[in-house]
Amino acid sequence: MADDAVGKMANQLAEECLAVQKETGEDRLFMQVGDVLGASSQTLEEAFLTAIRTRMAEQKGRAFLAMTLKKHRATASE
Repeated sequence: MADDAVGKMANQLAEECLAVQKETGEDRLFMQVGDVLGASSQTLEEAFLTAIRTRMAEQKGRAFLAMTLKKHRATASE
């Protein structure tokens, strides 16, 4: 199991990666970063991929909720 320092590094890198992905439009950039990390540290690679995937899942979940609420409000106002 990764120590706190690895978790903090992975979380910070995940936040930075998501920002770069958003700016560049490269939605699979995190996979390339994971490959770079894996060449040096499998532990950091795994922590990073977990951090990035949970953040991406949260974004998808929030988008789904927003879409569901928008649909509900559109049908309720008819």
